[in-house]
Amino acid sequence: QVQLVESGGGLVQAGGSLRLSCAASGRTFSSYAMGWFRQAPGKEREFVAAISASGTYTNYADSVKGRFTISRDNAKNTMYLQMKSLKPEDTAVYYCAKRPFGWTQIAVHPRDYNAWGQGTQVTVSS
Repeated sequence: QVQLVESGGGLVQAGGSLRLSCAASGRTFSSYAMGWFRQAPGKEREFVAAISASGTYTNYADSVKGRFTISRDNAKNTMYLQMKSLKPEDTAVYYCAKRPFGWTQIAVHPRDYNAWGQGTQVTVSS
């Protein structure tokens, strides 16, 4: 069972930047697509960004397009989310997730992912 561990969350002022990391265990990291989701209090978990297994293809929610960048380093078994121009409405717990082994293409719905990290809190103050 692949374990996912997020890091990099914290408190930042509006307009600031943060970089989240998601480290995966195991030796099959390059064999599945991955994604970032977030959940604010009282709201459903929502899609933020996704990246294909090779890293060639990416997809973003409209709300973060142009401000967030998803990437992955398959040699380091790590995925990243660079967040810039942060807004108070970006405040949420951010989760990384992986698709099943062999599912290399991007997906935007949580049901298409089979493992999740524990989440990291991002708080943007106004």
